[in-house]
Amino acid sequence: MSVFNISEEGISTFFLIGIPGAEHVHLWVSIPICFMYLVAILGNGTILFFIKTENSLHEPMYYFLSMLAFSDLGLSISSLPTMLRVFLFNATGISTDACFAQEFFIHGFSAMESVVLLVMAIDRYIAICNPLRYTSILTSDRVFKTGFAFATLCILLVLPFPFILKRLKFCKKSILSHSYCLHQDVMKLACSDNRINIIYGFFVALLSLLNLMFISVSYVLILKIVLGITSHKGRLKVLNTCISHICAVFIFYVPIITLAALHRFAKNASPVIRVLIADLFLLVPPLMNPIVYSVKSQQIRNVILAKLCEKQH
Repeated sequence: MSVFNISEEGISTFFLIGIPGAEHVHLWVSIPICFMYLVAILGNGTILFFIKTENSLHEPMYYFLSMLAFSDLGLSISSLPTMLRVFLFNATGISTDACFAQEFFIHGFSAMESVVLLVMAIDRYIAICNPLRYTSILTSDRVFKTGFAFATLCILLVLPFPFILKRLKFCKKSILSHSYCLHQDVMKLACSDNRINIIYGFFVALLSLLNLMFISVSYVLILKIVLGITSHKGRLKVLNTCISHICAVFIFYVPIITLAALHRFAKNASPVIRVLIADLFLLVPPLMNPIVYSVKSQQIRNVILAKLCEKQH
């Protein structure tokens, strides 16, 4: 009877993990993690502040960059509480409702970043393909409407996740594979039928891969235009406008593809490697994107340097 009651009531707490087998160094690992979160939040916050306050940055490319910074900021804030609790305080427990809420925000901001990277690729294509009509095609009004439409689409896309997880029963297994909650990780613990979760999760993952495919197509078209430029200096100048975005695409998609490949083709790979790559997926893009754009974008770099010089004087 007791077993039956446990099965019916289910579990109310999941347990997250840090680095398997290295629990004794979690406190030391928390130091670089805290530093990375601090830099990511300050960096993306700075990007958002300057784009909002500086008239020289009120251009379509920087509006899209502000959307990328917003999604990176959301990604950092969504994963920050559990990551720090696990590594700093060794507090691994999380209620099911809190877990479902966290995975909604993580998947939501991840989907938003994927879509923003696609829109930024289209932006670069229009700027290179039709530079004279660039500002008339991508007006501020169209940029804001596009951003709002895609943000709404991302929310609607991941909104079913917590609800289709809520309908599942969790009886025995309660240990997750990461230091934060993901839909595909949580659904594997269910002791009831999770076919709907598998199908819908695959659908969302497929859309993300389609975004990557469309980004690749955009750059094939851009490369075709670049190869048509006779001047070597002109080619480099055009390509230089895409470097920051290409870096952002690699930073975002490489950990995802690597982790998917490990789960698919290297099932016997060390759990430590999987955990580290999964953590890099959430830590590296919000950390690196502001740095890459600050270094490669001359306008942003000039604004930041001007503000620093003002404070020194």
